[in-house]
Amino acid sequence: MSCSNEIEVRHPIPGTGAFWIEKVPVYNRPRASRVNKTSQLQTPRHDEGEWHGDTMSGSPSMIIRLSEQKIYFYKGGKLAGVSPISSGREGMATRAGSFSVIEKDRDHASSLFGDYVSRDGTVLKREIDVRKDPRPPGALFDAARMPCFMRITGAIGMHEGYLPGYPASHGCIRLPQRMAEIFFHHSSVGTPVKIVP
Repeated sequence: MSCSNEIEVRHPIPGTGAFWIEKVPVYNRPRASRVNKTSQLQTPRHDEGEWHGDTMSGSPSMIIRLSEQKIYFYKGGKLAGVSPISSGREGMATRAGSFSVIEKDRDHASSLFGDYVSRDGTVLKREIDVRKDPRPPGALFDAARMPCFMRITGAIGMHEGYLPGYPASHGCIRLPQRMAEIFFHHSSVGTPVKIVP
């Protein structure tokens, strides 16, 4: 890399109202060589999983590995994709076992979890559980959105959601948006889902 110029960064001197100036070099990056656009599009970012099952055939199935915080999607027994997940947090852990997709709902909203809001939309209480948290007078229940919901048992399913890098849900399996959409599209009611510790 070659240095083209410098910028000045001002740092305050505590308790004086003054500051000192640091000159920081700015480097020009060499131009990247041309990259095959197709291979660039197929290389996923680390946080959004990977998918190569569009041209694959066979019955879909999924395996969720809680210890890895990952879900594996198969077509005809061959790996078609993998995605990071966030499963149930301590006290609300996702249960291991053999299940299947029993319902699909692209625009699902929770009947149990969400926020209490005022009539003008101001959030009064975040991340509530309607079974435990009493509703303040005049408050409305704003249900948590769970796009691309694939129910596997009771209130538990797979859906698009926030992934902090560790188990953090109320028991559901959260996926990044892109992978939730892909898995939703390529699965059907009856798709086997195995959850292993």
